[in-house]
Amino acid sequence: MNKSDKIYVAGHRGLVGSAIVRLLEQKGFHNIVTRSHGELDLNRQEQVEAFFKSERPGYVFLAAARVGGIGANSEFPARFIYDNLAIALNIIHSAKIFGTAKLINLGSSCVYPKLAPQPLKEEYLLSGPLEPTNEAYAVAKIAAIKMCRHYNSEYGTNFISLMPTNLYGPGDNFDLAGSHVLAALIRKFHLARLLSLNDLKGIHRDLCHRSKDSAYHSMTDRKLVSELGNQGIFSDRVVLWGTGAPFREFLHVDDLAAACLFLMQAPDSLSIGEIINVGVGKDIAIDELAELIRSIVSFEGKISFDNSRPDGTPRKLLDISRILKLGWKPGIALKEGLAATYSWYCRYC
Repeated sequence: MNKSDKIYVAGHRGLVGSAIVRLLEQKGFHNIVTRSHGELDLNRQEQVEAFFKSERPGYVFLAAARVGGIGANSEFPARFIYDNLAIALNIIHSAKIFGTAKLINLGSSCVYPKLAPQPLKEEYLLSGPLEPTNEAYAVAKIAAIKMCRHYNSEYGTNFISLMPTNLYGPGDNFDLAGSHVLAALIRKFHLARLLSLNDLKGIHRDLCHRSKDSAYHSMTDRKLVSELGNQGIFSDRVVLWGTGAPFREFLHVDDLAAACLFLMQAPDSLSIGEIINVGVGKDIAIDELAELIRSIVSFEGKISFDNSRPDGTPRKLLDISRILKLGWKPGIALKEGLAATYSWYCRYC
């Protein structure tokens, strides 16, 4: 891949896509093509094919997706399966039709069975039942993986699927109702800290700036505090979903971007097999993660857990031996990455 080659980053405004664009620009790639949802609806086949026919990108990073935490996946499964299937079908097929030299498809560690042996090896795909709370999302991602594999087999394409572990970093979705666990923890502890300082102006600023719900703009202070309580956010404690016992692995999004570029430039990437895991190779219990974030945010209250809420998969640790053998490894430690992410959050807010 040359610096002048045309590169399409689908989902460039999201967590992963924005990190890929940042890295490409840092490395001197200057022919990067992006489109907002208003300019190109990836759910619409005719729009996607017209875009590929006009632009003919040589390289594609497929980072566009509908994503969310346990709550969002459970509440909107039809949206998750439709949107993610449509995006993958349209982009992968158009890349084949219009001669894309190489495509990287971003999946997720949730494609693996709920109770698969740990750490998760690539060959465990479809070896058992999925976690019910994110089955719709996982099924769509598995379909994209298989589509890449069979297009490679039948059409001789060079489409690769990466399975990253849980991600975090600048550009994450911090919405209390729809974010993943790490981003939700950062925001909950941040708001709880503001409550403990009686910084109601700061809370208004945070909620009005980051929330799509315009109702926050007109809420009284008392109503605002009540709404935070409904989210488990109090001046002296934060209530989290589940038991805190599940283990999760977390990869900084800049490390994932580096892995994407590494594999895009790898000459023998098709030899890696159907999929390749990308992670850090170690995990942390949710209750330990919560304590770490509480410390970084400087919230002095307590942490409690609502056992009536679901935990999700007990553990999702990836076996990353395959990508390590290829010569890539992560470079950002969790504590360092969390501190930098919280600093970014505070500046952005």
